[in-house]
Amino acid sequence: MIGQQFSKPHGLIGYICCKIMNVINKRMYKSVVNKITADENATILDVGYGNGYLLKKLYKKCGCNLYGIEVSTDAEKFASKRNKKGIKAQKIKLLQADCCNTPFEEDVFDCVTTVNTIYFWEDTHKGLSEIHKVLKSGGKFYNAVYAKEWLQKLSYTKEGFKFFDKEDYIRLGKQAGFAEVEIIEIKKDKNFLVVFTK
Repeated sequence: MIGQQFSKPHGLIGYICCKIMNVINKRMYKSVVNKITADENATILDVGYGNGYLLKKLYKKCGCNLYGIEVSTDAEKFASKRNKKGIKAQKIKLLQADCCNTPFEEDVFDCVTTVNTIYFWEDTHKGLSEIHKVLKSGGKFYNAVYAKEWLQKLSYTKEGFKFFDKEDYIRLGKQAGFAEVEIIEIKKDKNFLVVFTK
């Protein structure tokens, strides 16, 4: 049940799970934000925005054009409340969509971000290929994840999660057309940032 809420938050429990994720994933969000050097003219996509925590951090840092996609219908309510200022300024746009089939054209985004969503994608190759498509040339996809070994120790990951080694991310990134895949440790043996460059 908890694993399902992490993949598609809904209702009161989904709201609470999003808040929990904001706390336990704090270092992962920070690692993504610190890596991004975009200015206010940049366009960024956040995949699986949850309650909009990362979107708010990115807006505060660079004031750029931000898009968020989510499979959860309730997440839009959670994220809209958190990001009133950016939405009012028409700088943040929230959409219900799947990363495996986005509503965007080619070469739209300077970078794409996500924190702990790739385990739930229906088709990992298709999702990465779609992100590759919507990125501009030289654009980067920042994918913050937990280590496979750490995830497998948790009780709620027994169902609904896919597990990947660092080598899997490199292989899948190359298969999707990315020119470079870099692994950056966040906390040793616990989590890391995968940076895919188009």
